Amino acid sequence: MRAAIERLGLRVLEIVGELGRMGVFVGGFVRAGVQPRYRVRRFVDELFDIGVLSLAIICLSGLTVGAVLALQGYYNLARFGAEGSLGAMVGLVLVRELGPVLTALLVTGRAASAMAAQIATMVTTEQIDGLRMMSIDPLDFVISPKALAMVVAMPLLNALFIVFAIFGGYLVGVSYLGLDGGQYWTSLEGAIVFSQDIAGSVLKSVVFGCLIAVIATYRGFTAEPTAAGVSAATTGTVVTGSVAVLVFDYAITALWGV
Repeated sequence: MRAAIERLGLRVLEIVGELGRMGVFVGGFVRAGVQPRYRVRRFVDELFDIGVLSLAIICLSGLTVGAVLALQGYYNLARFGAEGSLGAMVGLVLVRELGPVLTALLVTGRAASAMAAQIATMVTTEQIDGLRMMSIDPLDFVISPKALAMVVAMPLLNALFIVFAIFGGYLVGVSYLGLDGGQYWTSLEGAIVFSQDIAGSVLKSVVFGCLIAVIATYRGFTAEPTAAGVSAATTGTVVTGSVAVLVFDYAITALWGV
């Protein structure tokens, strides 16, 4: 029993220490990001890597998710004679839940993993140490532009995912299942409330962007300077980021009802 308590205490101390190091890391790059010298060129390059290079997977995934959601929703609503509410159902599910969550998971798998691998590779090849030797703060030069680009890109990708998903639902509901197009858009427009649904979706996407940015940059920056360390940082980013998104999604929904 004593040994079990000691192991538990050691584990708790390790977790608290890790959270403390992460807090110091976040404070460092936030402080660097608000300094007067803004690295606009690096921010634009990172925004291109995270946002533009993710357009294909976001658009294609949104289109297919919306199509499947409309197909399943139509047959289930038809049991109760409520086929006319298909647009409202598709819109609410996408805007409030599936849009921000699936976008965050897709970005975690494509962009955040690449971000962590790039930073970990810079650690392994001693590029981070080289920046310090040249009196360049790596948190300012490397981390801040990547984190800020992730936070900015996430709501934009979320909006694009929702637009394509709603369009995919329209194609299936109207073109394939024969639902009236005006009825689809009317029910969708009547169900979505900007102050609750759209604002909540933006809030979730911003929170997920901050969360993924912190996890990806911290995992990469603290990676072991070996090939195995790069692999562990990449895998850990995807696993930790995906779980964190789902946990925070529940917390935000439970606390604010969005």
